[in-house]
Amino acid sequence: MQHLRRYREIIFVFIKYGFGAIIDNIGILKHINVRRKILKQTNDENIAKLSRGERLRLALEELGPTFIKMGQILSTRSDILPKDIIKELEKLQDKAPAFSFDEVKSVIQNEFGESLEEAYAEFEPTPLAAASIAQVHKALLWSGKTVVVKVQRPGIEKIIAQDMRILEDIAKFVDNHTKYGKIYNFTKMVEDFKKRLEEELDFRIEGENAEKFKKNFLKDKKVKIPSIIWTHTTRRVLTMEYIGGIPLNDFNAIDEAGLDRGAIARNLAKSVLNQILRDGFFHGDPHPGNIMVLEDGTIAFLDFGMVGSLSPERKRQFSKMLLGIVYKNSRMIIESIIDLNAVTLNVNMKKLEKDINNLRDRYVEIPLEKLKVGEVLNGIFDLVFSYNIVIPNEFNMLAKSLITLEGIVEKLDPKISVLEVAKPIAKQLIPKMFSTQHMKEEIINATMDYSRLIKELPSFLLNFLRKTEEENYAIELKIRDLENLEKRVDKVFNRLSTSIILLALSIVIAGILIGSGMSANAGAEMYKLNGIILKIGLAIAFVIVLGLAISIFRSGRL
Repeated sequence: MQHLRRYREIIFVFIKYGFGAIIDNIGILKHINVRRKILKQTNDENIAKLSRGERLRLALEELGPTFIKMGQILSTRSDILPKDIIKELEKLQDKAPAFSFDEVKSVIQNEFGESLEEAYAEFEPTPLAAASIAQVHKALLWSGKTVVVKVQRPGIEKIIAQDMRILEDIAKFVDNHTKYGKIYNFTKMVEDFKKRLEEELDFRIEGENAEKFKKNFLKDKKVKIPSIIWTHTTRRVLTMEYIGGIPLNDFNAIDEAGLDRGAIARNLAKSVLNQILRDGFFHGDPHPGNIMVLEDGTIAFLDFGMVGSLSPERKRQFSKMLLGIVYKNSRMIIESIIDLNAVTLNVNMKKLEKDINNLRDRYVEIPLEKLKVGEVLNGIFDLVFSYNIVIPNEFNMLAKSLITLEGIVEKLDPKISVLEVAKPIAKQLIPKMFSTQHMKEEIINATMDYSRLIKELPSFLLNFLRKTEEENYAIELKIRDLENLEKRVDKVFNRLSTSIILLALSIVIAGILIGSGMSANAGAEMYKLNGIILKIGLAIAFVIVLGLAISIFRSGRL
């Protein structure tokens, strides 16, 4: 009830863009006092002509920063959404009208405890860019260093906090009241999204990300990461070194500067692949707006709010998967999937391997330079998801980054393949997989596991023995499909019993008939007695067989 107005606003926007039926199916309307007749509102004719992906993208953009960010993250989840919607969500533009210069001054005053004029020697009132969460201004420090200043939009934290509470409510509702909740854990997804958004709202974390990238590329002269000015950085204000260059998507300016597009494309691909395979720490949104080209062809990365991180184990798993793609080796791909520890006992590994082989065969005839690594990864992820194997979130972001990278590289120089650039980097990782250091880590981890097992085993056995001493303690052994097995066994025994009884009756009747024949000459009285016995025998046999049949039919186990 506290957020009823915003709830209604969200629902009306989705209905406006033609998603009323979905809202109705979820069943949330009656809980927020919205009448179903609004679902029959006619859509704008121009909106009705758009595809579902375009309509969803426009709805998210209209709903503001929380939903824009959610759409950008959902664009990495090819396991949830179809390709046409993913393609549209990748176009989400995080643009917003600039807020006033007075508000900029107010934010800086509150964060620094001093006026803007005291903090900066010069500060351009017109922003370089404005987004839903922040806007960026060019400025000059008193030291004479040119910088860019990212200032958070006033009140944005309150808006996002309200939207997140609403999304949490909706996620719980969907999980508890719809069939979709049984398939996907929406509550967990919203929790992960909330954590990521909270980190993006704290500009100090973005500064730390930039510093980590700078450290990782210290030895690479062809990659530039801006320095963070920590004396002028807080939770809501980020000040970093200004880098003047050419936007990566300004191809005319690149050509006029006499730069080699092929060299730029190769350098970009190598730097992103090194982030993933070498460092395990990569840019989560490497679109052209976040990358510049300097006069000497150096690549400069900007905006480190969205990053991905791979643990050493995850890095090895992805390296093995990439090598499997490079060498078209389905066995390596299968092993990397098993290493994720997401494969349940119910998964038919033989069938999964066969499907991976079929997927591999689809790309066997395609030369390596024509193969799209992002497309192959999405194919693998879609396939394993059909087996209820959950791919880690960082792998989904990683696939999205590689798809974005391939798109940029193709526009810069169609002759360059990301997989070709990846091959030598991936090959360098093979010795590391079997290095002394790696083996040492494996031995240490195994030793710790066995140590924990030995330490906990006595207490476990002691508790087990104590439980066995209790009078009501019972061990229950459950055989899968035991009821069906019992039915099959019953059928077999019922049929066997019927056969034995019928055989016995047949022998008795045969004996009576033979006896009657042999005593036919013994006199009329004996012949009459044998006839009576035969009739009684047949009557008893009929009653037994009838009773047995009724009993079997009633049990349903014939």
